[in-house]
Amino acid sequence: MKNTGVEQILSQVKKGDMSVEDALLILKQKPYIDLGFARVDTQREIRQGCAEVIYGASKSAEQIITIAKTLKDNRTERILITRCDEDKAAKILKSFEEAEYRKDCRLVIIGGMPEADSEGSILVVTGGTSDIPVAEEAAVCAEFYGNRTVRLYDVGVAGLHRLLDNADLIMKASVIIAVAGMEGALASVVGGLADCPVIAVPTSVGYGASFDGLSALLSMINSCASGVSVVNIDNGFGAGYQASMINKKAGSRKIEEDRDNIGRDIWGRR
Repeated sequence: MKNTGVEQILSQVKKGDMSVEDALLILKQKPYIDLGFARVDTQREIRQGCAEVIYGASKSAEQIITIAKTLKDNRTERILITRCDEDKAAKILKSFEEAEYRKDCRLVIIGGMPEADSEGSILVVTGGTSDIPVAEEAAVCAEFYGNRTVRLYDVGVAGLHRLLDNADLIMKASVIIAVAGMEGALASVVGGLADCPVIAVPTSVGYGASFDGLSALLSMINSCASGVSVVNIDNGFGAGYQASMINKKAGSRKIEEDRDNIGRDIWGRR
């Protein structure tokens, strides 16, 4: 992912919008702030290119709001809060004018969504309609990090023609996120058709013997299709984040290759 933290600081220094002293002060600051109940990682964006994400489950609305305000006070422009129920979201929205709640995937976004800046696209595929909440968590998270995202829902193996009718989308994708419950066969089928990395997300959708997603998880881990990796049950966020890292890295390599090719052309002409 783009290391926006350091790049932004250096760019501001270069333009004269920030003094060298102020830049050093930011970089020298303690990398986290101790709130007692949480140690907020204020320099994660500098290290990794993406700010700390707030996991909303099991936290009170007050704790989430305090963490979010701490991040904003420390130069985090956009904040993502996952697994947030409606009651907590309502309180958070009152505290941040620029916040929005995506009820279908239980995400709160503070600071708005960016324009897509990725070269490739991420395809999010689901086995059934019941898998959409997890898929939306993955898709919105990928979009939050600036990726172009395409959705292809309810194309599970019970009606394989639905998936095959959209083979062009599979072939065009840079990364695919395959979200499925039940027996989790979708990931293997997609993995056998795609020439890009496939991130499998098992969901807790299914009857008794699905064991709340464990059956799908084991099926996906045992996939015979090459290039399939697996995240935890219902972990749409993890899949979206990983897909973004792959997509952004692939785009960076393409840009570097294009530059190299241009350089060779110029050198050859000389």
